[in-house]
Amino acid sequence: MDLLWTPWRYRYMAGAHEAASKLSPANESCVFCELLARGNDAETHIVLRGKRNFVVLNAFPYTSGHLMVVPFEHIGELTALDAETLAEMMLLTQRTQLALARVYAPNGFNIGINQGRAAGAGVAGHVHQHVVPRWIGDTNFMSVTGETRLAPEDLDTTYNKLRMDLGLPLA
Repeated sequence: MDLLWTPWRYRYMAGAHEAASKLSPANESCVFCELLARGNDAETHIVLRGKRNFVVLNAFPYTSGHLMVVPFEHIGELTALDAETLAEMMLLTQRTQLALARVYAPNGFNIGINQGRAAGAGVAGHVHQHVVPRWIGDTNFMSVTGETRLAPEDLDTTYNKLRMDLGLPLA
């Protein structure tokens, strides 16, 4: 492995961190909180609501069936969740993984949390867990050369398939 020594990058990263830390959470909008406020689960692709969390399809999916389990409460860190919210998050993750397995028969799953912008969180202020079905060969040259991902199914179709499998009314 080659190693590139780039001491100038530290100043860039430190400056980006300082700029991000000056943003007020009150001034930032949260896509998850906005989805909940709209109250139209079919339109917002909220597949399932629990007592403390909800399951929503990713609007920019890596693969068909890519969903997220999100607490109702706007909390930015996993360590700040109470035990009941955390337990339900894992139970909903398990339930939706089973539904995705039945509906799509993937070869595997990526399940995880990207906490903080540096870790790749697209919504850094509201913790959420991704559940991504994966198939052998589902990554190809398109992501690398064309900065493009291929999703063979629209979100409404995915939404209805998962709702049907979970025994919930369709849109």
